[in-house]
Amino acid sequence: MNRVLITGGGSGAGASMARAFADAGHQVVIAGRTPETLDRIAGGGIRAVTGDVGDPDSVARIFADAGPFQIVIANAGVADAAPFGKVTMDHWQRMITTNLTGTFLTFQHALAQMEAGGRMIAVASIAGLRGAAYAAPYAASKHGVMGLVRSLALEVAKKEITVNAICPGFLDTDMTRRSVANIMDKTGRDEAGAIASLTAKNPQGRLIDPAEVTAAALWLASAGAASVNGQAIMLDGGESA
Repeated sequence: MNRVLITGGGSGAGASMARAFADAGHQVVIAGRTPETLDRIAGGGIRAVTGDVGDPDSVARIFADAGPFQIVIANAGVADAAPFGKVTMDHWQRMITTNLTGTFLTFQHALAQMEAGGRMIAVASIAGLRGAAYAAPYAASKHGVMGLVRSLALEVAKKEITVNAICPGFLDTDMTRRSVANIMDKTGRDEAGAIASLTAKNPQGRLIDPAEVTAAALWLASAGAASVNGQAIMLDGGESA
């Protein structure tokens, strides 16, 4: 039995992973900014801790209160879209602080407590592997996550700790549904048309089920993935092929 931390564990892929790791017999801690959201997932082997991954003091408190962990999944993230010329400093800083700095802080505290055999997993995005029109700050933050993952993987390899990223396309989550609503509002498309615009580049033409992210995370945390290190596991229906 391992102790597992999942940031952004109150919804979407984070909640799916939390339930699956708990069902597999692990002790799971989920962290997030909204207690009400976390409380809906807590229970049955899942403990909730409130914290903001972009705040160094807050991340330190999470690990002081609930650590150490053998498996740490940096899943907390935000997404937003805007033409590059209209990107504000607030928009830019929000993407970088939560997506990139949040992963950095989570992994730094994790490594300070982690023993040999530990696993660190970042939930990144295919936007971290290529460009993303109208989402430059988001893509930049996820490219940063990939650089962090690959660099740290080399640094800790001899400690028998692995660092990997899961890179899905658009997930079937509330975050994506908000993007769908935004597209509908700005373009006049119906829901099906808005979803189709997001999935147009996916050869399978669909949103990615959060359960697929969960399956990848369970595998990366398994004994069979002990030599998988510094990798981007792409869940995109072949978009990146």
